[in-house]
Parts: sequence; C-alpha cells; structure tokens
Amino acid sequence: MNMNKRITNYIFSNSNKIKINSKDIRKNDIFVALKGKKNHGNSFIYDAFKAGAKYCITDKKYIESKNENILIVKNIFSYLKDLSIKKRTSFKGEVIGITGSAGKTSLKEYLKFFLKKKYTVSASIKSYNNYLGVMISILNMNMKSNFAIFELGTNNFGEIRELTKLVKPSQIFITNILSTHLENFRNKKNIAKEKSDIFNKKYNNFAQKLFFQNKSNEEKIINKIAKRQKLKNIIQTGQFGLDCYIKDINKDNNKYKIKLKILNKNFFFSCNEYEESQLNNLIFVLAFFITNKINTNIIFKNKIKFPKIEGRGSIHKILINKFNVQLIDQSYNANPDTMIQSIKNFSKLKKRGYKKILILGEMNELGLNKVKFHDKILRETKEHLFDNIILSGDLFKKALKMFPNFKSNYVVLNSSRDIMNYLNNNIHKKAMIMAKCSNTTEVNKFVKMLKIKD
Repeated sequence: MNMNKRITNYIFSNSNKIKINSKDIRKNDIFVALKGKKNHGNSFIYDAFKAGAKYCITDKKYIESKNENILIVKNIFSYLKDLSIKKRTSFKGEVIGITGSAGKTSLKEYLKFFLKKKYTVSASIKSYNNYLGVMISILNMNMKSNFAIFELGTNNFGEIRELTKLVKPSQIFITNILSTHLENFRNKKNIAKEKSDIFNKKYNNFAQKLFFQNKSNEEKIINKIAKRQKLKNIIQTGQFGLDCYIKDINKDNNKYKIKLKILNKNFFFSCNEYEESQLNNLIFVLAFFITNKINTNIIFKNKIKFPKIEGRGSIHKILINKFNVQLIDQSYNANPDTMIQSIKNFSKLKKRGYKKILILGEMNELGLNKVKFHDKILRETKEHLFDNIILSGDLFKKALKMFPNFKSNYVVLNSSRDIMNYLNNNIHKKAMIMAKCSNTTEVNKFVKMLKIKD
C-alpha cells in the first residue's frame, strides 16, 4: 500500500489526528507542513516527528531526513480539499452548520456540551471557521459520530457558499446579524444575504432545518430568503410570539427564575447568574433537541450548568499584589453590539468589597464609521458605574478627542505591558476585571499575559 493510501485510510479510521502546529503534536498525529508568512512548515517536521507524529504531509521536498512517513503532494490545499470532500461524503451522521456575526463558537460549545451527554459528537476546535479550518475539522471528524458540528465564518462576499459546499449541513443555525466586518460588507443587509448562502439550495441541497434569531430588520431578510428557498423547517428565536423566546425573568431571593417558551413547550428553571447570550444559546439547543426528538431532561438534569468558553465569558481567579482578582475574559472578539451588551452585563454584577475595573480594547474591521462606533461605546460607559475604565487602541483615542471632557474618566494605555503595570501599581483591594476587545489587540495580549497567573 502506497503512502497516500495509508494516510487516507488512517485519517478515515481515526479522529483528531490532523495538526498544523508542531507544538500541538501528540503521539500518532499527522503534521501538515503549511507555508506560513515567514517560514514553511518543513522547518518543523523534525520537531513534529520528535513529538510523536506518525506521518507528515508537505508540498515541499524535505531533504533533511530519509523518513519514509513523509508524503509530498503537489498542492497541499488541493490535497486537503479533495480528502475532506471524500470524508464528508462518507459521513452518515447528522451535520450541523453554524454561522452568524457573533456567538458561533459559543453555540457550537453549547450544542456539543449537551449532546455529548448522550451521543458521540464531533466538533471543530477553537474557532476553526475559515476554509483551512473547516477542511481540518472535517478531516478530524469521528466517522462514528451521531452529530458533527462546524462553524462557518466570513469577512468577505462569497466565502459562506464555498464553506457550505464543503460542509453541506442539513441543520443550520444563524446566530445573529450584527455590525461586523463592515470594512468589506459595508452594511448589515449584505451580511444577512451572505450568511443566507449556508441554506441556499444552489450550494447546499442537504439543507433541511434553519434555526435563526429574528430581532432586526436585517435578520428578517433571512426569513424572506429561507421562504424563497422553500425550506420545510424554519425555527425563529428572539421576540415574543416567535417560535422560541424568553417568556419571563424574575429575581427571587438572589436567584433568577426564568421561563422560556420553546416550540409551544414551557421550560422553567432558576440560576444564580445569567447572561443574555447564555439564554440565547440555551434556546437554540432546546429548539434543536425538540425538533430532533431528543429528551430535554438531559439539559435540566440536576442543576443546569452552562459551559464556560475561553475568551467568551470564562472566569479566572488571579492574584495581583496578593489580592484576589476575578477576571471575566471576553477578549476573543468584539463588535459594537456585543461590547455594549458585555458592558451592561458587567455593570449588573455585584460583589461586595470588590473594585470593578472595565478594560476595553478597540474593535477591528468596522469600515468607514469605525470611530463613531467607538464613540458609541464611550457613551454607553457613561451610563454605568465602574471604579476604573481602561481604554486601549488608536480608535478609542480618536473617539476621545471628540469629547475632551470625557478624558478625566478614563485611563488610556498603549500596550499590554502598560495595562499590566498599571494594575500592579493600582490594585490595593479585591477586584473584578472585565476585558472586552477584538482579537490580536493589545488588550487581547494583556489577557493572555494575565491568565498565565491563573
């Protein structure tokens, strides 16, 4: 059997073996040596085998070793694409595709968390939602899974349809339509149309069920397109009177009593704390369970637990200057809508004796109105009480210049180290910190530094 056949059989009969970072390699993994911005993956083949890799795939001749377990292909992306199409075609389980402006990873983790209580589930790791990430996720899929869950992301026109051709989901979620990637899309109407390609029969004749939030005019566009596509099952969430919504929330003895209406069924539960995003995810999961005839008692067995997701509300306990600090990590990504909601949620949190520090990093890819969006965030912070507000990024600096009288209310810091030094010098009691920003910003770097202390 030649090397190509051996690797193909190995990928089909195993799961979670494909890695594109040599530092992630474990015993019997497959290292895919991709060309990076600075280096080719071939520079790390030795490290991969040393770490226990069984095979390596590359598109560049490797002359430093005579290892027979290296497959050299002409075009590595074409190779991965062909192989992922074959594996997806062979998969017999239910395929779920998730797209939307925000909350894709969180919803994926919620579905996986609750479905795994009864079923075998495959799901993309981290936020693997671009073309390469989706191919890797398909190749890492467990062929014996009952459900396979994939994220589909986009920051430009035409990308969802290409990802959809790979994944071909039968059950589809569109989490929301928000002000993201406006640099390319220009407006939310275009975003709604782009996201709707996930159930367009031209690109996905497997589409059967659509779950989507319908709160805005742009989200109503999705409903119109779905009806034109003649989807048989369209489940709308969000507002009173739709298929699924929050019926009532009351606080009683420091507990929240929550009532949900899901597809004509009532659900009641209590919890100490909640965020709107958690309830939105739970509503989607309940709707999915009901339409797939899965017992919802799996979700409510004992006390309800929400999965905590890194960078999306995960909570970390850290010591700074020997004082207890609670970090609420919202540092993975941000847009104006999610940043405002996070500020409101943080404002509601009460912990006696704790100082409250809000740290905001700039938001990326907002197009021509990017400074106005940051101005909107500043105006929102004025509606709430925090002990300190730390801002970072040129866009917040530009927004502050529009309102000189705001300056005294904020600490403006340039780098992750500046933020860390400021906290080291100014935390003299217990503190709660909420950090929200776009990925790859200085605040994002700061949070990674701070979590090392965790």
